[in-house]
Amino acid sequence: MKTIHWKRPVLVAGISLCLSAGLMGCSSDGDSDSGNGGGNNGLPALSDSQINAPDGQLSARIQTTTGGVPHITADNLESAAFGSGYVQARDNVCLIADSIIRARGERALFYGPGPDVAAALPVGINVVTDFSYKALGLLEKANEEFTELSAPSQAMLRGFAEGYNKYVDETAPSDLPAKCNQAPWVRSISAEDLYAYYQLVALYASGDNFVQGPLFAAVPPNTSPAPMPAMPAASADAASAEARLMASNVAGLTPEALGLKTDYNDRGMGSNGWGIGSEMTENGKGALLANPHFPYTGNRRLYQMQITVPGVYDVNGAGLIGIVIPLIGFNDNVAWTHTVSTAQHFTLYDLTLKSGDPLTYIKDGEEKPITQKTISVEVNVGGGNTATFERDFYYSEHGPMLAGNVINSNLPSWGGNFVGRPTAFTYRDANTDTARIVVDQWLNMGRARNVDQFQQPFESCGSVLWVNTMYADDSGQAFYIDGTSVPSLSGGALQAFQARANTNPVVGGLFNAGVTLLDGSRGLNDWVEGDCEGRIAYDGMPKLERRDYVQNSNDSYWATNPDEFLTGFSPLYGSTESILSPRTRMGLAMLENPTDTGLSTVAPAGSDGKFTGEEIIKALYSNRAYYAETLLDELLARCDTADTTPIATDDSSSRSVAEGCTALANWDGVYDVDSRGAHVFRVFIGDYDPAFPSEFSMAFDPANPETTPGTPNEAPADISQDPMLASLARGLDKLDQVNIAYDARLGDVQRQQQSTGTPPSGMPGKSGSPIEWHGNQNLEGGFNIVRPDTGRVEDGTRYPRSAPAGTLANTGSLSSTANEGWLIAYGTSWHFGLSFTDEGPQGYGLISYGQSDDPSSAFFQDQDLRYSAKDYRKLLYTQADITADAELQTETIETSVETEAGAE
Repeated sequence: MKTIHWKRPVLVAGISLCLSAGLMGCSSDGDSDSGNGGGNNGLPALSDSQINAPDGQLSARIQTTTGGVPHITADNLESAAFGSGYVQARDNVCLIADSIIRARGERALFYGPGPDVAAALPVGINVVTDFSYKALGLLEKANEEFTELSAPSQAMLRGFAEGYNKYVDETAPSDLPAKCNQAPWVRSISAEDLYAYYQLVALYASGDNFVQGPLFAAVPPNTSPAPMPAMPAASADAASAEARLMASNVAGLTPEALGLKTDYNDRGMGSNGWGIGSEMTENGKGALLANPHFPYTGNRRLYQMQITVPGVYDVNGAGLIGIVIPLIGFNDNVAWTHTVSTAQHFTLYDLTLKSGDPLTYIKDGEEKPITQKTISVEVNVGGGNTATFERDFYYSEHGPMLAGNVINSNLPSWGGNFVGRPTAFTYRDANTDTARIVVDQWLNMGRARNVDQFQQPFESCGSVLWVNTMYADDSGQAFYIDGTSVPSLSGGALQAFQARANTNPVVGGLFNAGVTLLDGSRGLNDWVEGDCEGRIAYDGMPKLERRDYVQNSNDSYWATNPDEFLTGFSPLYGSTESILSPRTRMGLAMLENPTDTGLSTVAPAGSDGKFTGEEIIKALYSNRAYYAETLLDELLARCDTADTTPIATDDSSSRSVAEGCTALANWDGVYDVDSRGAHVFRVFIGDYDPAFPSEFSMAFDPANPETTPGTPNEAPADISQDPMLASLARGLDKLDQVNIAYDARLGDVQRQQQSTGTPPSGMPGKSGSPIEWHGNQNLEGGFNIVRPDTGRVEDGTRYPRSAPAGTLANTGSLSSTANEGWLIAYGTSWHFGLSFTDEGPQGYGLISYGQSDDPSSAFFQDQDLRYSAKDYRKLLYTQADITADAELQTETIETSVETEAGAE
């Protein structure tokens, strides 16, 4: 057994709070230029010929290499985007088609109402989300604002749409993948449709949280949220559907009743990222770990491609399917990755309603109107019939109204009393308008050649929406920034909120759950507009440049590098002086102790303690777990003391843990497919859950967050009452319940299996045989994160997926079906280790679930099998490497389009 030893003491930095009056970094200031790459961003301005295809004649060369990775080369950005749209449609047309109708609010038109949201809200989920996305105005705004986008953004959105349309036009409906075979929703799209979808993506960590209930249920007292038919029913089928849609009472709704989350810190996404500088690499150049943890199914899958426009842009990376440009990747000189930020991207307001008038609120003594807008949705009601339903939605000066009781059961519905007054709830979203700079932001990051150029898009009121950024370059510079969209509040507003949170447990609890609830009766709590539309500008963003490392694993910016704590920023960015997750501590252990193998056989940076790209990917694949390395010895010692003594599992039951202890004693301490007994530790830690400081005798020390809290409380004199052994005993009971042997290989009980393609309302099946899957979970302090997904539809879609029938509590989602184990469908996805060398960037990695979601594709599970075997690919970047690939296929695609008036 090995313990973690730190290579150097942690220095204590001064702590300051942004809640005190007048602190820097709490308000907004800066420029708003996000144009074509000239001016303020320090990059050469782009000419029209570099942006737009001449006379609309689009042409792109596509070289597809091992793993189905397309390398797209074109003479201009519009044609490069044309290639991007084509290859993404070729591999994932069903996902893109669904994403577009989702953003357009048309799922009910094509799929029907869908299942009821819940018994408490008997309205089909497709109806609810269609109304909600229309209430957010995604398509309406896209149509109104498209011509205001920068020239590169317009060109690339047009090009992508044309590439997608080329594939759709040239593919017979009967040749489409099974989940959208013959589907009417697979049709040509416009650049505006695509822009509407980008607005949805921008809202993943903010407004998109509210589309399955809180927005739809926001109605004044004595008003039904049920949509009404716009005209009399045309058939008996339509009349029946209308009756089903038109009955709800929102006053008693709760998030629990609707199956909605109450912890808004849980984004459903995570990641690890390292930017490693010259002091910690073999050659003094930079290195990077990219390791997003995203769903394996649905529209948050990642897709790898290289886009090259000579003299303009040359990036190999991956982005969310449907996004025209790589979001995590590298060029000749710089590499970057992202992790989901702890920052808050919206503020909730409680409005003080005028007595007797639920559509008027009082702010600073003045009356303000709550406006309303009638929205309509078309619904497929069966029998080949559609019906139009309509309903009013409501808005304050800040944005849409929300049902407070559907956000948190401690909040009232519209008109109920909160803090002693009749109240309604609304919110303002910092990402409402950032979709317009998505292409500009990542285009200019990918054009950068050094850290100064890389920072310039952020300085120009740029935003990476909801993710932190880690960066490394060929000069050996490492850089971190939380460049997300965060509301800018004045020092006075922050002081007032702190006082409110301290005295109102509901407000304090909501803040801990990721929601800032402001008093909407005071103008003091309005955002500081500045030059960045109410968002905190570059000067107020947490950021750090280092020559050793920067890192993030979804904790706040505070401990990016424990030698230089970051403090003094808006509390909306996340907590400081707070306990780090065991995953963050596992990552820091590998960075701070680069020659220590822990319980694995892999030294993170090799014997010399200096990283290379290939050593980084091997460190990820070492599958170490923080709690195994810090608790296993103690647990085994208590096992020895207990021997066969029955251990109490509750007041009336007990059992021996001896066989489980034997499995743990024989475990190699990591989560490889051949590791035996790893799952025993998982069910132990899932029950013991030492995330609660009360389990430890060593208290949390903010000067040493990497190693505290730690050391379990002393064992009781009566070993039968030992809490660690009791957790092990309860975990063993769970394994017995589903007939899983204690000494099983991890690969026999932790597997990944994709689903057969099934259209909405179909019955999913399992595709192929289960694939053994290595990796571990957050609860055990894993770093190479994988976990099951119990959702019945693919993430963000209505396509059915095969999922566990049920799971057992406190086990890391162990299937309740005998012998099924853990069915992995989330975690390490697009991942690579990269180092800059004299020969250019050298990267190694995979997309763990492959490039295509079509089971008939050769690229559906090829990389799944490689991931299972830890058989990472070299990421091909130079033309020489691409040409030398044994599986190279080359094609040129061309078309012509009519240039829209004013789009040049």
